[in-house]
Amino acid sequence: MSEKPKGMLVLEDGSTFIGESLGASGEWFGEVVFDTGMTGYQEVITDPSCCGQMVVFTCPHIGNVGVNCEDAESARPHAMAVLARKICEHPSNWRSQQSLPEYLRAHGVPALSGLDTRRLTLTLRDKGTMRGALSTVNLDREYLLEKARSTPDISELDLVDQVTIAEARPWAEPLVSAWTPSLAVDSPAEADRPHVVVVDCGTKHSILRTLVSLGARVTLVPANATADEVLAHAPDGVLFANGPGDPMRVSATIATARALVGRVPLFGICMGHQVLGMACGARYFKLPFGHHGDNHPVRDLATGRVIITAQNHNYAIHEDSLKGLPLEVTYVNLYDGTVEGLRHKELPVASVQFHPEASPGPHDGLYILQNVIDSFRKQ
Repeated sequence: MSEKPKGMLVLEDGSTFIGESLGASGEWFGEVVFDTGMTGYQEVITDPSCCGQMVVFTCPHIGNVGVNCEDAESARPHAMAVLARKICEHPSNWRSQQSLPEYLRAHGVPALSGLDTRRLTLTLRDKGTMRGALSTVNLDREYLLEKARSTPDISELDLVDQVTIAEARPWAEPLVSAWTPSLAVDSPAEADRPHVVVVDCGTKHSILRTLVSLGARVTLVPANATADEVLAHAPDGVLFANGPGDPMRVSATIATARALVGRVPLFGICMGHQVLGMACGARYFKLPFGHHGDNHPVRDLATGRVIITAQNHNYAIHEDSLKGLPLEVTYVNLYDGTVEGLRHKELPVASVQFHPEASPGPHDGLYILQNVIDSFRKQ
């Protein structure tokens, strides 16, 4: 049996990792983050929020159930690279249509297996998110170190422009009911279905499917849509969804949100949470190594209930910046105390930093989207 080709990852601090190359061949340069989820590798890899990022999976074995067309969060992978301790090449699951390495090779995404992901994760946790260079064709450490250090910081890139849609279009696909909990919705009459316009900064398909399954009519608009263009669709509510990169890069989206405050009910998820916070005057900051995974505990301050959430972001709203603003904190992260939710004190504007539809992950926060749809319906 021939030996598998090797690949090398070098971080900007000089940390070096060598593994077996199971994906595409070539060179890649980007930000390296770690994801602590135990399941849902396909959803993570296809999440547009991962654009520009090489993802380290802390789960020691991924790829076991292969890849299928139903679990993807977008039409293609958006993670720049997949880094793991062990990637299964021969999946065993009746839903599998392709192995993970085959899927990644078909889409030009590199994958390194056999890495010391414990050391890699601890390095990122202790030193913070870093830039990295990965190659399967040139395993010269000094060359890759120079490439890692010269790679632009992800905050300098307009990644949302790479993942947003080009023009408005409807979305009608619901959740695949066999793989999701029953939702408290009977098929409503067309007139009773609230029209939700989703500003697409890189929206996950599961968010759109959940909205439809909860009884909404959904229209997607580009991230740079103006307030007038959004209102032209006559929405009952507007949702600003997730997306990759630094929220400051979506200044047009923030301006749209600011112009819509008080004119139509608004809700934000992940980057949308940051967009709405900044539209109302809040500031944000970059977390040391971000929140990536489906096991993050969050407290609902209204009820005291702790919910386990799915998260994928590198930025957070600065709580001190809320002083004097008409905003109050609704959810708090129990790992580090960061702001996980906001609500306007006077207007129908709210947001959460985590993913309430939780794909992949637990469905503890699903009630939040149910409440949002109900509130849009009542307006």
